[in-house]
Amino acid sequence: MSEAPPDARRLAEERSAARERRDFATADAIRDRLRSLGWEPVDGPAGSSLRPILPAEGEADTGYAKPEHLASLLGEPATLDVSLVTIVSDHAEDTARLAGGLLAHPPPRAWELVVVANGSVEPPPAEVLEGMPAVILPTTARLGWADAANLGLRRTRGAVLVLLDGSVEPTGDFVTSLLAAFDDPVVGLAGPWGVTSADARHFEDAPPGPVDAILGYCMALRREALAAVGGFDPRFRWYRNADLDLSFAIRDRGWRAVATGQLPLERHEHRGWSALPEAERDRLSRRNFYRFLDHWGKRPDLLVKRA
Repeated sequence: MSEAPPDARRLAEERSAARERRDFATADAIRDRLRSLGWEPVDGPAGSSLRPILPAEGEADTGYAKPEHLASLLGEPATLDVSLVTIVSDHAEDTARLAGGLLAHPPPRAWELVVVANGSVEPPPAEVLEGMPAVILPTTARLGWADAANLGLRRTRGAVLVLLDGSVEPTGDFVTSLLAAFDDPVVGLAGPWGVTSADARHFEDAPPGPVDAILGYCMALRREALAAVGGFDPRFRWYRNADLDLSFAIRDRGWRAVATGQLPLERHEHRGWSALPEAERDRLSRRNFYRFLDHWGKRPDLLVKRA
């Protein structure tokens, strides 16, 4: 099921031929047709490949995720206090470490853990999540980072949704203090690691209080705020700077972002960063940051700390 269908593969070959001819207008038109089929071309030094995209709500089975996993629950009332969402792609041991921290320090509120097994060759074994209210959403092909995050977030039932990177290990009850930030009804997102900027081009770590953005290592979102913007922009196929973009999108709707200060969370090696060569990290980071600037670079009114 993870392989693209024949029509998509044929279009991908036509697109590659168009790119070789430097007929980029045709290549772009074919790319749009591929996206309408639920597949996205990914160009790299070794050539092009196809990656599935998360479909719009109500669309049919994609062949890489169950139809019931694709329908969004965000329009329904919350039935839990908090939903924790994490993505595992290759390193199931990171999920095991996160789950171990949650078992040792379970949130004292009604909660769930939603795990997106993103085309993983090592999906988390059932025993890792035994004893906790966990939901696993498997895909048979690798989604881009934003689509994987949106897949998990769309299936949550909490009033507050917390995206947790696999590099984060709970060392105590971090949920109680995190949820307290949402006692203020204008707070739309919160987390322990916030940043501010004077020009939307250079960001720095911020003390507790109002911030421009919350970093995605631990990003808590009010359910209504996420529903209002629809989730991460799916064009962020790599994680970096997607958190800035979503933070600004939510704040553009009138919500505030608040840094809570230190919580009992320990950060370990970030696999999405360390797995890539430095040149590739720089290339992907720049591309994502240009996308962020295209959205928000001319919105100084959104900056807490203005030049």
